[in-house]
Amino acid sequence: MTIKILLADDHQILREGLKLLLNRQEDMTVVAEGGDGNEALELAEVHRPDITVMDVMMPNMDGIEATRRIVDQGLSKVVALSMYADRSFVAEMLKAGALGFLLKDCASTELVEAVRKVIGGEMYLGPSISHIVAKLYVSSIKSPDRREPLTPREMEVLVLLAEGKTNKEVGDRLHLSSKTVGTHRQHIMQKLGLDNLAELVKYAIREGLISFNR
Repeated sequence: MTIKILLADDHQILREGLKLLLNRQEDMTVVAEGGDGNEALELAEVHRPDITVMDVMMPNMDGIEATRRIVDQGLSKVVALSMYADRSFVAEMLKAGALGFLLKDCASTELVEAVRKVIGGEMYLGPSISHIVAKLYVSSIKSPDRREPLTPREMEVLVLLAEGKTNKEVGDRLHLSSKTVGTHRQHIMQKLGLDNLAELVKYAIREGLISFNR
């Protein structure tokens, strides 16, 4: 049996690297590639892959919503990829139906194993992700978290702001207006219960989104 795989990621270079890795496996073949959530959904409907390797943060439709629709329609099993080991990302992707979750910097060594585990009916969580899931479980027992999760776009803005970039610099990077970045910033602060940029930076460091020695 050949495992048919769909790659969904807005970074073409990463897709090419993953495609080479997967196509080297005798029992795997990449049947299609998409650059955003809308494309992922459309390609899943056409190709009915066994596994969709799904980036969490993509334009037009993020990976969380795309995963939810793909799983709800029974089109494919999903393995999630993310640059960030963020609790909200992990929780929302698993709620959406992803059966695997790993970080992009581990993808080359873990992805093949993750695909085989998920095809075999198991879940696959990278080591750092397993730690996050355990913490989420413990937290849910002690005090259920009713905080509204950040969207993938808000997470991108948060990381860039925490790295010291101005609203304009963030907007230039993400192709947004400074006003839109300001709106995202306000929503981030409200959702996380933060009062200023210093608290935002501390939050990003505590959650492992940026390094203290950045």
